[in-house]
Amino acid sequence: MTTQEQYAAAVMEEWLSHPQELGKKPAKLENAGSFELYGLRYYIFKFKKTIFDSWRVAVCGGYEGDGLGHCGHIYSEMESYDPATAQEKCVAMVEKIRKYWMDRAKEQEKESQNTDSKGGFVGFVLLSAPEFDVEAFRKVLKEDWGIECPEDAGKSENGKEGVTVVFEVDGMMVTVGLMEAKVPNGEAEYWANSNFMTREKSVVAAKNHNAHLLTAVLSRGASPLEAGKLFVKTASSCLKASNALGIYDCGTVWLPEDFIRSAMVMKEGEFPLADLVFIGLYRDEKGVSSWTNGLNAFGKEELEIVASSHSASEVYDLMWNISSYVIQEGAVLRDGETLGFTIDQKLPLTLSEGVYVEGQSMKIGF
Repeated sequence: MTTQEQYAAAVMEEWLSHPQELGKKPAKLENAGSFELYGLRYYIFKFKKTIFDSWRVAVCGGYEGDGLGHCGHIYSEMESYDPATAQEKCVAMVEKIRKYWMDRAKEQEKESQNTDSKGGFVGFVLLSAPEFDVEAFRKVLKEDWGIECPEDAGKSENGKEGVTVVFEVDGMMVTVGLMEAKVPNGEAEYWANSNFMTREKSVVAAKNHNAHLLTAVLSRGASPLEAGKLFVKTASSCLKASNALGIYDCGTVWLPEDFIRSAMVMKEGEFPLADLVFIGLYRDEKGVSSWTNGLNAFGKEELEIVASSHSASEVYDLMWNISSYVIQEGAVLRDGETLGFTIDQKLPLTLSEGVYVEGQSMKIGF
């Protein structure tokens, strides 16, 4: 038996021992085969509740390659085991679990974020294992930011405590929910490629995640700036967990150390712009292009510079300064007007359909 099989058996035994399942270790537990689904490996188990009980079927997975991290698909309908139908039943159970978590993720995202209104922030903390240590999260949130997360903030899902935490801070609602599956539709893996600063490591983090924390803050009338800062404090506290690989946020994937480093500028009274607005860069034969992802949450149009003849660093610095200007100073950019940071600088502004972002964007002639 391989190390992965041994680990899967141990995980399966632990799951069956839960009070909401058998309530004790199974009298017998045996590996009855394996199969591949969605590029992941799953193990079929048969078990007996008591020595005289009949065999029942269960599934545990999915594992990528020879890794020991699975995506939380551990389940049993307590149906009788039949070698002729065991794999079919296990596939059905996996599909049921996948649908449950994908539907739940979509529901929570819909409740947590309305992209047409300002003050709503949401991100996905990528995890190597489907575990959320609520007490450790509370401790970090208190020590780093002086924020109290009430003891009764945890909700239960499927009979397990602490899967979701919901609480209020100065009228704003904070939600941190464990999703025992990858971010749906391969979004994290795809958009990790946009992070030109840490592309390779971000892609690895996205590929290796097996679960995630859906982290959200709703302003409920508070300033979007305050809601944004609260989101960063919450997310950075989640990212200090040992199983945190990164965060899928603002159309890219940040590594924990980078996101946390940016969050810490708040201790010096600065605004954590880098954690709330991603500035992308793209170069081709026409020039350097750039876009923002995150300004919508502040009630602002996303920005774009298309095919500039200036250097990538000049384009990036300009986008950073304008993003900071519209968020922190409340500046309003209007279609047909100009913008400049010197007396002589007059950059034309054009509101039109986005090239690198969805919907409309404010184009800056540079």
